[in-house]
Amino acid sequence: MGDVEDDELLAIGAFARRARLSPKALRLYDRQGLLPPDRVDPVTGYRYYRESRLAAARLIVRLRGLDMPLTTVAEVLAAPGPEAAGLVAAYWESVEHRVAAQRELAAHLRIRLSGGEGRLDMYGIEQREVPEQLVLTEQRHAGPEDLPVWIPQACDRLAEAAKAYGGVAAAPFVVYHGEVNEDSDGPVEVCVPIDPAHAGSVAHAHRTEPAHREAYTTISKAQVAYPQILSAYDAVFEWAHAEGRTVVSSPREVYFADWATAAAGDPVCDIAVPVA
Repeated sequence: MGDVEDDELLAIGAFARRARLSPKALRLYDRQGLLPPDRVDPVTGYRYYRESRLAAARLIVRLRGLDMPLTTVAEVLAAPGPEAAGLVAAYWESVEHRVAAQRELAAHLRIRLSGGEGRLDMYGIEQREVPEQLVLTEQRHAGPEDLPVWIPQACDRLAEAAKAYGGVAAAPFVVYHGEVNEDSDGPVEVCVPIDPAHAGSVAHAHRTEPAHREAYTTISKAQVAYPQILSAYDAVFEWAHAEGRTVVSSPREVYFADWATAAAGDPVCDIAVPVA
């Protein structure tokens, strides 16, 4: 009881100065329910805050220093310590992913606006032999905005179906049988390899992917986003043309890493083009 009585009431100006906040910001946080005053004078409407509220006010200042939205700030303030720390960590991870994606988008735009200058310097192109594969498939027409949702869902469905045939035998891949951009929607095919020994007993949609040589470049999770991923495709096609290779089949993305746990800068995908 004594602690409450000893907790000094500060006028809004004094509280704002000590919290490093403006009175205008305090009124905003009051309207948002983040930091309501402890007492409002019924005659003057003047706001008063207990000195013990300074810790919460200073925390808001620091969270806003991260450009954290007020809705997320409210969640942090309402959470117990360890949970609040987890919320801050999750928010900052999302910021880092967004900035990484924006950095790759800026690089893509620079390459496009400069007529492709520096593209091959940015992407290392390699070659490999790919054996014949038996794959479960799912295909649809999809726009760029659909792919980040549909591809993982289709991969999960096919991986679940693959359990009946011994499980997933190699990295899943996505084949683009037509261009996917603002004006075209594929079609796009998700493929999950399974053991070819099951070729005569597969009840799901499936086909055989022929053996081939492919040129490819490896990209990070941040580079997979549209439209910056197009720069990687352009680099592989440019290399094939410069090396006198003939493109013999549709381009594809080979996903070899766990997307859910990968950081923005981690390599997750190969952009590949079958060549002869």
